[in-house]
Amino acid sequence: MSMDGVLRLYFGESNLPTPDYIKQAAFRAMQEGFTFYTENAGLPSLRRAIAGNYRRLHAVELDPASEIVVTASGVQAINLGIRCVLDPGDEGMVLTPAWPNGSSSVMMANGAVRQIPHPLCGERYRVDFDALEAAVTPRTRLLLYTSPSNPLGWVATEQEQQGLLDFARRHGLWLMADEVYDRLYYAGGRLGEPVPSILRKATRDDAVMVVHSFSKSYCMTGWRVGWLVARRDLAAKATQLNEFIVSHAPTFAQKAGETALAEGEEELLRMLERLKENRDLCLSALRGVPGLTVPKPDGAFYVFPRIEGLTDSFGFCRRLLEETRVGLAPGVAFGAGGEGSIRICYAAERSILEPAMERLTRFVRSGS
Repeated sequence: MSMDGVLRLYFGESNLPTPDYIKQAAFRAMQEGFTFYTENAGLPSLRRAIAGNYRRLHAVELDPASEIVVTASGVQAINLGIRCVLDPGDEGMVLTPAWPNGSSSVMMANGAVRQIPHPLCGERYRVDFDALEAAVTPRTRLLLYTSPSNPLGWVATEQEQQGLLDFARRHGLWLMADEVYDRLYYAGGRLGEPVPSILRKATRDDAVMVVHSFSKSYCMTGWRVGWLVARRDLAAKATQLNEFIVSHAPTFAQKAGETALAEGEEELLRMLERLKENRDLCLSALRGVPGLTVPKPDGAFYVFPRIEGLTDSFGFCRRLLEETRVGLAPGVAFGAGGEGSIRICYAAERSILEPAMERLTRFVRSGS
């Protein structure tokens, strides 16, 4: 962080600022007096807007009063849901490589983590259902997966979603789906089509939680507003627990989130076009470099190349930073299955991304 001239591709966020229409909505909300406490579950108007979004995008009906809990970020939604379902000594299964905060939240709840790596089959990551069956124990209570994935860009197929849901039902587990990147999807019928939510397959009686956030789709990482969709009993408990963690997400930020959902499609589409071009630039630069395997990501804004023979991704990224001033995230940071790879966040402007790819490919070709 203290080095000058670094091409920073290690943070998981776009370098685009929050759009003005969202900032103006927050300003109006403050002027209109939205600076006081809200319900622990969040503003009823925002929960209605979130329910409307699921109806429009997924044809899923939710009760905003009993099945949606607004949270102070997506990670707080993960933490909240996990604390509701794990007792000390219980186990949580996490599909990895994955953003480490999920596994960390299990450990913060005094639970044990069982990481199940995604195998790379050809150019696509898959779910290892045999490994899941082998890892489940009588203390297992939770299965967490992320689709689209950070850091893989992997998107669960409908068959994989159904398989995960069936597995959770069969073993009496809570299934937590991190769908924060669902709008950042490039393999649908049209740009802007979301990744299908697990809620399309789940019933209201299923032990299913969905985590979401305004951070990625609306460039609101610093605003700290997300939500949790869950069965009514868990949503009620999460609402109570919210009181003892943050009380509620910032009131004026919740109002800004309403505006993002209502007015954000045009801005989102522009961002998606830019991200898809950036993804394709990275794939074009990296594919064909000897020793690199580069799975094509269908969602999020990451590329996760695997480097042949690499056993110390942290050391690789440190040398890359010191010698070329390119900052990437080491694959080992993302848990089991991550070592040997590096994560590139391509949500950056071309003036950063293009020289970074040139320096990275030169560094790899040199065998450093």
